[in-house]
Amino acid sequence: MMKESNGGVSDSVIRKVLVSYFYVAIWIFLSFSVIVYNKYILDPKMYNWPFPISLTMIHMAFCSFLAFIAIHVFRFIELPSSMNGDLYVSSVLPIGALYSLSLWFSNSAYMYLSVSFIQMLKALMPVAVYSIGIMFKKETFKSSTMLNMLSISFGVAIAAYGEARFNVTGVSLQLAAVAFEATRLVLIQILLTSKGISLNPITSLYYVAPCCLAFLVVPWWFVELPRLRSAASFQPDLVIFGTNSICAFALNLAVFLLVGKTSALTMNVAGVVKDWLLIAFSWSVIRDTITPLNLIGYGIAFLGVAFYNHAKLQALKVKEMQKKAQQQDEESGALLDGDKKSENQV
Repeated sequence: MMKESNGGVSDSVIRKVLVSYFYVAIWIFLSFSVIVYNKYILDPKMYNWPFPISLTMIHMAFCSFLAFIAIHVFRFIELPSSMNGDLYVSSVLPIGALYSLSLWFSNSAYMYLSVSFIQMLKALMPVAVYSIGIMFKKETFKSSTMLNMLSISFGVAIAAYGEARFNVTGVSLQLAAVAFEATRLVLIQILLTSKGISLNPITSLYYVAPCCLAFLVVPWWFVELPRLRSAASFQPDLVIFGTNSICAFALNLAVFLLVGKTSALTMNVAGVVKDWLLIAFSWSVIRDTITPLNLIGYGIAFLGVAFYNHAKLQALKVKEMQKKAQQQDEESGALLDGDKKSENQV
């Protein structure tokens, strides 16, 4: 028999809850670490290595290597059999190009903006995903959803207006990163998910990371290589760049564990917790200036994002109920057919 605690909750339920919290804590810690670590490396006032393309290329090269080892040497995961050359060119290449641009611009924003303000701007992601989804006809226009999107945008606008270190270049870079990432997420649904292909973080890195690395070579050659040659005397710390790359790779594994063991909705809720922790860390440790308008604006945006996630959850529940009802109808129909056949035989 299943043991129950004093409150009547089974030990297995408590264990599942604790395991879920454990995965959430790991993801928050790694996501937090990668963001703060990238800020430390790229910020001119900290480590002062202002080469975001180079840093992104280091991450992609490291992730490509480890994904190759995991698949071909240790054989932890099998590659999808449906992936072929034509599909790679038509689907993975555009997704990889958008991912490279998203990472490049988001990492570049750390040189101009505070960690807290970047997290506030990232609250626009649902707005971008919904808007681009409508453009590609993956989302249907609803006035209530659009009103929700406008409330999120209004909150972010207030936060931007109250930002003490507002920088047009940094804001432009981060907004571009959000737009490219949102387009990438929509294209994944159109080019891969709709074809029945699902990639976990390891196989995603195996296919996408080398693609990103190749796309970044061109801007790196013209934008950063001349500056790196002039700074030839600079000796990068292998410990810093090595641990930073390990954190980036581990974050992808944590995403796989979190979504696989819990749900995407849990990850969204954990992301909100992470954002507030980053804002608190940015204010208390990095000593970034956070104004009351920042908090009011992000609070409005946060409520809008929370409502959006709630609406998505309700829609998923309705879809799941409809699916179960359809299965029950099919099973009932099969039983009736079986009864009729038995009667005919008699």
